[in-house]
Amino acid sequence: MNERDSEAVAAQLVAKGYSLAKTENVADVILLNTCSVRDFAEQKAIGKMQNLAADVRKNRPDVVLGFMGCMAQSRGQELLDKLPDVDLVIGTQKFHHTADYLEEILSGARKKIVDVAAEEKSEATIREHLLNGSAKTSVSAFVSIMQGCNQYCTFCIVPYTRGEERSRTIPDIVAECRELVSRGVKEITLLGQIVTSFGKRDIPNQNGKSAFVQLLDAVHEIEGLERIRFTSPHPKGYGDDLIEAYARLPKLCESAHIPVQSGNDRVLKLMHRGYTREKFLGIIKKLRAAKPEIGITTDIIVGFPGETEQDFEETLALAHEVEFDNAYIFKYSQRRDTPAATMPDQVPQKIREERNQRLLETVNEIGARKYENFIGRQTQILVEGPSKKNAARMSGRTRCNKIVLFDGTARHRGQIMDLKITRAGSFTLYGDPAIVNL
Repeated sequence: MNERDSEAVAAQLVAKGYSLAKTENVADVILLNTCSVRDFAEQKAIGKMQNLAADVRKNRPDVVLGFMGCMAQSRGQELLDKLPDVDLVIGTQKFHHTADYLEEILSGARKKIVDVAAEEKSEATIREHLLNGSAKTSVSAFVSIMQGCNQYCTFCIVPYTRGEERSRTIPDIVAECRELVSRGVKEITLLGQIVTSFGKRDIPNQNGKSAFVQLLDAVHEIEGLERIRFTSPHPKGYGDDLIEAYARLPKLCESAHIPVQSGNDRVLKLMHRGYTREKFLGIIKKLRAAKPEIGITTDIIVGFPGETEQDFEETLALAHEVEFDNAYIFKYSQRRDTPAATMPDQVPQKIREERNQRLLETVNEIGARKYENFIGRQTQILVEGPSKKNAARMSGRTRCNKIVLFDGTARHRGQIMDLKITRAGSFTLYGDPAIVNL
């Protein structure tokens, strides 16, 4: 979501006549889009800005420095007090004002600007796309369908930095998707803080379909669109209508990232997650019945306040039972003004780190085994572009969201093609199109 917000702001600036600098060393404006999910992310952003400020104020004093996003939203004026070299602090509902505020600062009309106020209808302002600078070379795009979150998990600062849920209209989203497809995009990922909560307040169920499934149906109708993905959902959003959509809609990729957070019911209740271990396992069972080849990934927090060794063992057991294709594992991080930050029985950092390592080893072991099962099989990918680590190789994704590398050229970009998987690396597959075509 932060990546999408950054892209939209950059696109807005390009439309105003700015150009993207190749590096921060030659930029006239440097904006850091920030995250507040973990303390480490905030400290990293502050450290980065301190280093930037020390450099530019000495060598290029006219450079404009700014913070955007969730940390900007939660800290506001405090960031200017802490870092007086910063010129702009802009919150999560104000991204679309960035160009105007920069103009005021660059013209000398205002020296410093902090804007973290709420703004009605801001959910419909993140529309612009850079498409990597060229519509001819982009094959996938993110589309933000809503802002905010009403879940209020006890560990999470997001509802306080992103506000309450606000959804766009289905016609507005479809129009943006259709425009992207006309510019060469073949895969769209729908984004929301809890994407499956889309339209809950505003769009009534129709024929047993939730607002989110109605949106999937509408986007599915777009001619020329090949693939649909979405992230990040909540287990409570996986009703039978959504599970049925996986079986019914051929463009909806058989991939699901479903954050479980813990495998213990008592911890899940403390987290205010709203489901049980049994309920989560039931969702996975239904999804695999609908799409046996579905790739399932998750988020897990270890060391939540009050988590005992036995509680953690249940999370380990859940990972073994579900056999996730991959998991993003987080050591619990205290966030100020969240209920969990002041809960009793905070788990010592050393134990958090030890549990993190044990779970990571389990997930990696399961993932390696699942990836090795692809060797010798034929699979379909959408080619996205050169590999980030080796420009001589091309990279694409399977429908179940596995990265596949192969020897190819730029002419393959945007193609949907079949490969035979020849080997597996660490959460990466390697394929050969020539073998398929023999």
